[in-house]
Amino acid sequence: MNWKPKKQDLLGLLPENLVLTRTRDSALRYLSFDDGPDPAHTPKLLDTLAKHGVKASFFLVGEKIEQHPDIVRRIVDEGHMIGNHSYSHWSFSNMTLARQLDEVHRTDALLRRFDDRPHHRMRPPHGYVGAPLLAHFVRHKRSFVYWSYDSLDYQDRPTEALVARLRGDPPAAGDIVLMHDDSDKAADALDVLLPEWLDQGMRFAALPGNAS
Repeated sequence: MNWKPKKQDLLGLLPENLVLTRTRDSALRYLSFDDGPDPAHTPKLLDTLAKHGVKASFFLVGEKIEQHPDIVRRIVDEGHMIGNHSYSHWSFSNMTLARQLDEVHRTDALLRRFDDRPHHRMRPPHGYVGAPLLAHFVRHKRSFVYWSYDSLDYQDRPTEALVARLRGDPPAAGDIVLMHDDSDKAADALDVLLPEWLDQGMRFAALPGNAS
């Protein structure tokens, strides 16, 4: 089963301590970024978040963690959450459970060097999680994090179009916003939108770092 949170209601019916798609917080929104750390784009995004005083969550790829540990250290030092986005970023759809767990555990071990947490919140690449991995997470009291608001910043459209769409339909309280830091689109759009959103009273935070 390939679960896509915006298209299927099933995820929202699962317990929040297993699968989190949004929070019940009436005051906060949660920006989250997949696919980093990227040396060409993540530092600019961190500069933008710091400029506006916003904390966020970064779901990181193990191979890239190994290549760019200095960026991961900066993410943690600046108060953002780090989460697990697999080791290779290959879809789990054709992997055995053993290989999926290797992807998870290798990345947990890398992340542990930066924040001393034994486990981390997990967002599977491409949003795919099959029944065996789900059952394993249930048994071991681990959690997945999805999203309730897809920014679509990965689409091949100008940043101005992204800004216009997000301005016209901004995230609601409790939303977990899916964005990416493997391009400058998120940073450029947020540099325009965050001052507007903050002036409107919106507040943003990093997700809690506990994995269960």
